[in-house]
Amino acid sequence: MAIEAWVMEENEEDQRLPHKKNPNEPVPLSKLQEVGVLYWHLDPENHENNEELKKIRENRGYSYMDYLDLCPEKVENYEQKLKNFYTEHIHADEEIRYCLEGSGYFDVRDKDDKWIRIWIKAGDMIVLPAGIYHRFTLDTSNYVNLMRLFVGEPVWTAYNRPQEDHPSRQGYINNFVKNSGIALQAH
Repeated sequence: MAIEAWVMEENEEDQRLPHKKNPNEPVPLSKLQEVGVLYWHLDPENHENNEELKKIRENRGYSYMDYLDLCPEKVENYEQKLKNFYTEHIHADEEIRYCLEGSGYFDVRDKDDKWIRIWIKAGDMIVLPAGIYHRFTLDTSNYVNLMRLFVGEPVWTAYNRPQEDHPSRQGYINNFVKNSGIALQAH
C-alpha cells in the first residue's frame, strides 16, 4: 500500500479539507523521497510486536517512543493546538510519526516551495528530515493516534519560518535541495 500525496491548492478554506487541485496533481513516493521524506506501511494492529518496526528503530537509533492521541475530547485547547501544529516550521531533528488509528495531513514544501499534502492513515509511518518546512493538521475525521519516535530524549522545539540560517535548514538545503539527494532505507 502506498501513501497518498498531492500538490495542494492554497486557499483559506478549512485546513482539514483535502485541498486537492482540480485536476488533482498526485505526488508519487519517488518525489517525496527527493525532498527527504521516508515512508513505510506497517501493521498498526500489531505495533507492539512488529519486527519491521523493531528493525527500523534499531537501524535508525529511535530509542524513545510515546503516543499522541489527538481529538477534541482528549486535548485541552484543541483548536489552538491544531492551529499551532499548522504553523509552518522546521525541527533540528527528524520528525518520526507512525499512525496507529485515524488520519491527518502532513504538509511539506517541495524544492519549488509549493506545498505537498501527505495523507497519513493507520499503518503509515513517515520520517520528515530535519530542516524541512512542514506543518500538520487533522483531516475532517478530527482524530488521530500517533506513535512518536525520537533519537535519544524527545525534543519538540519548532522553529517557525523563516529559518534559513538555522543549521538544520542549511543541512537540509545542502542534502536535498542543492544536491538532489534521495532519502534512503524506506519503501
